[in-house]
Amino acid sequence: MSKTILIAEDDQMMLSLLEFKLKKEGFVTILAENGKQAMEIIKKESPDLFLIDIMMPFINGLELTSFIRNELNSKVPIVVLSSAGQEEMVMKAFNLGANDFIPKPFSPNELIIRIKRILKL
Repeated sequence: MSKTILIAEDDQMMLSLLEFKLKKEGFVTILAENGKQAMEIIKKESPDLFLIDIMMPFINGLELTSFIRNELNSKVPIVVLSSAGQEEMVMKAFNLGANDFIPKPFSPNELIIRIKRILKL
């Protein structure tokens, strides 16, 4: 059975790259172009993993992580992506319940390895 990953990323090129790489690896993808859209999708869908960019319009990745953990009480793994490699953001993401943090730019192969490890595949 294939696992579903919700990708919340406002950079269209990055979103396409992530979708392509994940589909190639056999994952089903759900795409959200901003945090608000992701939040709407999360209320209806239940993916196996969230891949969330921190810097997004409307609702950022930290707010989205907080929503998933606190409002929905979800234990679904969250991997946070950010070009803002600030330690403070990373700490906030982990404190809110993120399972992993990957700084941009990253190796797509490393991302796949980390996702598979989290999902125990």
